Amino acid sequence: MKVEQLSKNINGKSVLNDINFDVSPGTITGLIGRNGAGKTTLLRTIVGIYHPSSGDVAINGKSVYTHPEVKQKLFFVPDSSDALKNYSTAELIRLYQRVYPDFDAAYLHSCMERFALPQVKRISHYSKGMKALFSLFVAFATKADYILLDEPTDGLDVIVKKQVQQLLLEQVSENGTSVIISSHRLDELEYMAENMLVIRDGCLDDHYELSDLKNRYKKIQAAFSDQIPEELENKASILSQTGRVYTLLMDNESFTSLDEIKKYQPLLLEELPLSLEDVFVAKFGGDPYV
Repeated sequence: MKVEQLSKNINGKSVLNDINFDVSPGTITGLIGRNGAGKTTLLRTIVGIYHPSSGDVAINGKSVYTHPEVKQKLFFVPDSSDALKNYSTAELIRLYQRVYPDFDAAYLHSCMERFALPQVKRISHYSKGMKALFSLFVAFATKADYILLDEPTDGLDVIVKKQVQQLLLEQVSENGTSVIISSHRLDELEYMAENMLVIRDGCLDDHYELSDLKNRYKKIQAAFSDQIPEELENKASILSQTGRVYTLLMDNESFTSLDEIKKYQPLLLEELPLSLEDVFVAKFGGDPYV
């Protein structure tokens, strides 16, 4: 799938601006950004719920917007299933069987049995977590090549989340399904995703493989006899401060080794494990001294 120069204006306001990226088969891509950055609008525009103001989304060279049949290769799971709340599970299965020719009802029923999810006369009878589970099962039962998920684990307890993560990984590994996940749960994305899209104010701020993180950044803890040296502060992002102890995120373009910090004669200096949350905080700010 190729997203090319995708822009979207809503009520005269630019919500997406010149978004470009590719999604390879059999990969999980995380989509992160602050609230209101444009993540949900991007997913809705990719699948054609919104028509772009400019740009295109193509699968195997065919535009989603000019070749409607291509949409059978896409499935979008929104963060709310309220639009379907008055349908029964049986009615929804029949609906998706008509829309997706390869819909695998047997797979869906096996997933429902595996997770002890009953059939109901109205989806509204499900709890929030049950609705999220059913939507995921339907998504993979469609056999779509590209599954787009908006906050897919919202409402699930810890045990079910782990099971769902395993289900996602199985589908990607066994069937070559590509998944794009928009989520605020950075720990979950770090566990599942190979690639990360960072959206800021409707623009693609960064696109990287998680395996490259350690090559791009280092997380350092250092203590000084007085305040952090101004020169070092200008080079680093301060993730936290406790007294004279600072936790810093260093970009490897301006920092190559711990020796560069040793010249400031720190009382304490060590490298810490780096997480996706550290990079998110450094990029998007918030209160850096919590």
